[in-house]
Amino acid sequence: MKSPTTYVAFTGVCRLGTGTLRTLLPLLKQRFEADPTDMVLVFNLETGRQVDFDLRGSVAEILEREAPEQPRGPGRPRLGVTSKEISLLPRHWDWLEAQPQGISATLRRLVETAMKVSPKKECAQRIRNALSNILFAMAGNSPNYEEACRALFAKDTATFEELIQPWPEDIRDFAQAQAREASQLEANE
Repeated sequence: MKSPTTYVAFTGVCRLGTGTLRTLLPLLKQRFEADPTDMVLVFNLETGRQVDFDLRGSVAEILEREAPEQPRGPGRPRLGVTSKEISLLPRHWDWLEAQPQGISATLRRLVETAMKVSPKKECAQRIRNALSNILFAMAGNSPNYEEACRALFAKDTATFEELIQPWPEDIRDFAQAQAREASQLEANE
């Protein structure tokens, strides 16, 4: 079963926290109750996409709405299988339909095989892509931003860390940790 998605939350240049929705949503609700005008940005660490949550109601209601215990919709929820739609050309569908294990089993096998080819390298690239998305929102106007992004994707962690030194502490520390994690993954490949 897939582990829960991790998120990071910032208000201004200060990091509020990092964790699953079940960890962060009560913190976000508390922050919202204290100051509804406070601008809080929350990012999915896997994708770097900014996400918004409906913080109306009690913490229990928010958790049920935004982070339900059981996945909803078609699939095999107890196994963590959810149904989504994919688009393929007719010749792809013909080939899949001819496979003895069935379409879903064949697609799962193909994905698992592809994931094993270079999982750490791919994971490192996903971390860098997500970090780039987050930094665009959080540090896009910071000094050396463009140069730091070039160093990040050039896998030059030392230069990246040097370039982001003038950035606000929480953003800098978060960015350094993510860049180091990506570098360590590739070093262990």
